[in-house]
Amino acid sequence: MTELKGWNRDQMAARAAEELQDGWYVNLGIGIPTLVANYVGDKDITLQSENGMLGMGPFPFEGDEDPDLINAGKQTITELKRTAYFDSATSFGMIRGGKIAAAILGAMEVAENGDLANWMIPGKLVKGMGGAMDLVAGVGRVIVVMDHTNKHGESKVLKSCTLPLTGQGVVNRIITNLGVLDVVEGGLRIVACADGVTEDELRAATEATIV
Repeated sequence: MTELKGWNRDQMAARAAEELQDGWYVNLGIGIPTLVANYVGDKDITLQSENGMLGMGPFPFEGDEDPDLINAGKQTITELKRTAYFDSATSFGMIRGGKIAAAILGAMEVAENGDLANWMIPGKLVKGMGGAMDLVAGVGRVIVVMDHTNKHGESKVLKSCTLPLTGQGVVNRIITNLGVLDVVEGGLRIVACADGVTEDELRAATEATIV
């Protein structure tokens, strides 16, 4: 299969930022989702990090980094005038209590029924499962942002996941470098194709059922 480019990481993050609505509290997972902070713009969005920060700004310019200000992925970030800090227990209380409107997460696999696998690969060293299992169970909407295929060109949007699950039936929308897909009854529905990618090419790169 010819490799399809579509959107790059920043374009995927910008597309994910379009999903966010004024007044939402939003959690960003590690990887591509952290870039969403750079594309919130003038929207009234409050970004939450499970390591204890509410009100994250964009990434700092080189030379302006503060090593005490990091997100859950250990990347340096900036604070806002309204930023609040708290312990991890309070942070997870927000998540488990349904206070977070949406989570934008990376993934290794997503299934057509909304199953998500994003916390481990068997045989690989894993420091821990992080907050993903709590997030997918507690937030209002789960948006996955990831590459459509792996380094071997194999689809990561599957009929069923092969890796250990983070959550069952939890994903609402999938944004990849090839397009945007919604989890609906019977499979996935194409919302949009990435720039330069046709619907036929998107279908061909997807193992999951597209209805």
